Amino acid sequence: MKRFAIVVGTAILGLSTLTACGGGDDKPAAAPNNSTSQGASSSEAKLATAEVGNFGKVVVDGTGRTLYVFDKDTADPSKSNCDGDCAAKWPPVLAGSGTPQVDGVDASLVGTVARTDGSKQVTLAGLPLYQFAQDTKAGDAKGQAVGGIWWVVGADGKKITTEASSGSGNGYGY
Repeated sequence: MKRFAIVVGTAILGLSTLTACGGGDDKPAAAPNNSTSQGASSSEAKLATAEVGNFGKVVVDGTGRTLYVFDKDTADPSKSNCDGDCAAKWPPVLAGSGTPQVDGVDASLVGTVARTDGSKQVTLAGLPLYQFAQDTKAGDAKGQAVGGIWWVVGADGKKITTEASSGSGNGYGY
């Protein structure tokens, strides 16, 4: 019974944190897929580029998941302003123990920044990189323009502010 209470409590706490940081609407957020959202935190991060939707070539992680930048972060100096509830919905791309590998991304633009929890987050042109928990497969870009503050990022480190096409939804599948 105690184990059941812990599992239920953890699930409720986890789901309640997913409503923060982003869209500001009342649609529920999907739980992150831990098998992929933690993929960038293995021994080393991997950055590549891929054609995604109508955004052209954007930066993706080693599993092909689209990466994002956050308007509330800073590039000079690099600073992540997405922690706690925000980071549950927008998992940071963690550097891991090695040097980030790059394919199609200028290595001179790639760096890291220390997060408040002591982990190192990968940056591109100084801006911290994130995944979106509702992107469940390679090629998804459901986080584009969420709240008008989350953006896919090009290989040059610049945010792409093109709105999602009508077929790609608003980040919540609607």
